[in-house]
Amino acid sequence: MKTTIRDIAYVRSGDKGDVCTAGLIAKTPQDYSRLLASVTPDAVKALYGDWVQGDVTCYPMDNIQAVVVVMQRALGGGATKTLRLDQTGKSLGYALLRLPLRD
Repeated sequence: MKTTIRDIAYVRSGDKGDVCTAGLIAKTPQDYSRLLASVTPDAVKALYGDWVQGDVTCYPMDNIQAVVVVMQRALGGGATKTLRLDQTGKSLGYALLRLPLRD
């Protein structure tokens, strides 16, 4: 049974300053609707709690069955300023795979 984003999507992510950007790509076209239902700004904010201090925006990319998530003020000031351990876009991107799936 598919229960988390990890079951239906791949992730690619990066960071620039204090902004993390992650792309979640559905493994199959049939999984895309569940990806859209599950990856919302509220769900992302709930997953990270106080770690993401700014806005979260989710951009659907219907042409490639993907969602791009942009998290502002998400890296503790940026990789060279933060005191968090391994606080990069790659770490936060992979954590998105833990989001529960919605129908």
